[in-house]
Amino acid sequence: MAPFSFMTASVSLLAKSFNVFSCTSTSLARVVQAAYSNPVKCLCTQAYGPPKRPLNGYMRYSVQQKPHMARQNPDLKLTTIISKIAQEWKTMSQEQKQPFEDAFLREKEQFNIDLKNYRAQLTPEEIQQEVIEKRERLAKRKAIRKKRMLTRMGMPKRPRSQFNIFMSEHYKEARGTTTQAKMKSLLEDWRNLSNNQKQIFVELAMDDKIRYNKEMASWEDHMLEIRREDLIRNKTLSAKKKASETAQTKTVKKVAEKSPTARAATTRSTEKTKAKSKASKPQSKT
Repeated sequence: MAPFSFMTASVSLLAKSFNVFSCTSTSLARVVQAAYSNPVKCLCTQAYGPPKRPLNGYMRYSVQQKPHMARQNPDLKLTTIISKIAQEWKTMSQEQKQPFEDAFLREKEQFNIDLKNYRAQLTPEEIQQEVIEKRERLAKRKAIRKKRMLTRMGMPKRPRSQFNIFMSEHYKEARGTTTQAKMKSLLEDWRNLSNNQKQIFVELAMDDKIRYNKEMASWEDHMLEIRREDLIRNKTLSAKKKASETAQTKTVKKVAEKSPTARAATTRSTEKTKAKSKASKPQSKT
């Protein structure tokens, strides 16, 4: 058994050495420099990137149970399996969850140490690059969440282009066996159409755009009513704000043109209206 163990260790060390020398020149210099201070550090993943965050208790349970449940229920979809696992986790007692939570806490402590060591070896340029990448990831997640919310709130579908309408009507009889081949053949057919043949799709696209504008205007008015201005397009908010300011300006001009008595009556009426609106609004909790 001893020779076999020695040979296994040699192969493992050789593989790690090959991975070290296959990295880029910058990473290689960093690995060699770190090897003199900490021989173990040069063989870990911290030399090539940040350490991975540990899985929390639920994710550990999910990873453990997913293959078992998939074997027991081969006909179930992955989303259904995940839903069942989540339901099981909710019904588990704290004692049953504790081993998974403890494993997460142990790895979290090691993760914090590894992360501190990793950041200590970064240059200011690399730290700035990490900040930029993190900002981009957060912006991407925010955009994805907003898109899901728009779909959930029933935002109208965008209008289709001329080619999209042509493609949807001729996709089945398109040449090719793969989706890419069909799309290529449809694009060639579209380019070969005359202007008269394309005119029908131009009109259909215009009708779809009119449909979209009407549905979008109605939907955005509804979003304003339910106080979801965050889901409305910026240009719509700007247009409505400009229209409101214009209406207020016209009202002020009319008041200025009236006689002093009528002007005072209009002012009192406006103040009463504002007082009523303030009284009708619910007071915010302190």
